Amino acid sequence: MNPLVEKLGISHPIFLAPMAGVSTPALAAAVSNAGGLGSLGLGACSAEKAADEIRATREQTEHPFNVNLFCHQPPCKDPVREQAWLSHLAPHFAELGAAVPKQISEPYSTFIGNDAMLAVLLEQKPTVVSFHFGLPSDEFIDALKKAGIILMATATSPQEAELAESAGIDILIAQGVEAGGHRGVFNPEDDRELGTLALVRLLSCHSHLPIVAAGGIMDGAGIHAALALGASAAQMGTAFILCPESAASDSYRSALQSERAQHTEITANISGRPARGISNQFYKALSDKAPPLPDYPIAYSAGKALAQAATQAGSDKYAVQWAGQGAALIRALPAVGLVTTLVAELKACQ
Repeated sequence: MNPLVEKLGISHPIFLAPMAGVSTPALAAAVSNAGGLGSLGLGACSAEKAADEIRATREQTEHPFNVNLFCHQPPCKDPVREQAWLSHLAPHFAELGAAVPKQISEPYSTFIGNDAMLAVLLEQKPTVVSFHFGLPSDEFIDALKKAGIILMATATSPQEAELAESAGIDILIAQGVEAGGHRGVFNPEDDRELGTLALVRLLSCHSHLPIVAAGGIMDGAGIHAALALGASAAQMGTAFILCPESAASDSYRSALQSERAQHTEITANISGRPARGISNQFYKALSDKAPPLPDYPIAYSAGKALAQAATQAGSDKYAVQWAGQGAALIRALPAVGLVTTLVAELKACQ
C-alpha cells in the first residue's frame, strides 16, 4: 500500500491541482469520489466565499479533499508604477474599444496574517490544506496542525523544500517549470526553473517527506514516471480543465482542443507574477517597451480588465488560458471517467 495514499484515506495517487478560477466544488468532489484527492483553489476567495465552497464540496462528497491558499508577500502599492503600466496598456484597451481602468488595486489578499481565513479553516477542518507561493506564519501552521489538518506546500527548488520541511509541513508538492498557471515559487527572482522530473528526484533524495509530483503530467505513463523517481503521488491540473465539472469557459475549452494548445509560454504580464498559459498578445505585444510591472496581484486587476474587454469585443487575443506544457495531451472526459482512465493507464505501466 502507498503510505501517502493510506495516510490521506484515498484510493489512488492522483491529486487534482487546486486551480483558482477553474476548480469547483463539483470537480473537487468528483475527483475525491473517484478515489483521488480533490482540491479547491481558494486563493482568490474571501473567507466567507471559502467557507461556502468548502460546504458545497462536503455536500457532494464524504471523502477527503484539499483546500489551497496563496501565501504571497503582501504587495507594495506604487501609484506611479501602476499608472505607468496602465498607460502602457491603454493602446491595447483602445484597440478593443474599451477604456483603460483609472486605477488598479489588490483583488485578493494573501493568507499570511489572514485571521478570518484561518478561522474558517479551523471551523471547517478540511482534511488537507495546501500553501502556494510560500508559507504562513509558524503560529498559523501550529494552529492548523493542532486541529488535525494535514499540511502540504508547493516547492519549486530544494531550498524551498527545506524551508517547508523546517516549518512543519507534512507533504511537499514538487512543481516543475512545465506546470500551467502560476507555479508556487516563493520569490520569483530566485526561480531556478527546474523541470518536474529533476525536481522530484532531487527532493526524493534529500527530503524525508512524501513528495507529490506536479507539472506537465497528463496521463498514467506520466504518473508512473513520477512514482518511479520517488514521488508518492501526482498532482494534475491541465488534464482536468476539459472536465464538464470545471469552470472553464467555452473559448478556453476550444483553445485547449486546438493547435494552440501546443504553444504555451510563461509571462508575468497578466498578473505581475510569472505564469504559463496558451500564448497570445499578453505574452508578446505587452512586453514591447514595457515599464516595470506593478506587484502581484495588483497587476492582475489590469490583466483581468483587459481580458474582460477582449471577451466583450468577441476576441480571445487577451484571454487568460493557463495551461501546462503537456496541454496537447488533454482529454475531454467527466472527472470520474478521467480518474478511472488514469488508474487503468497507470496499472498498465506497472
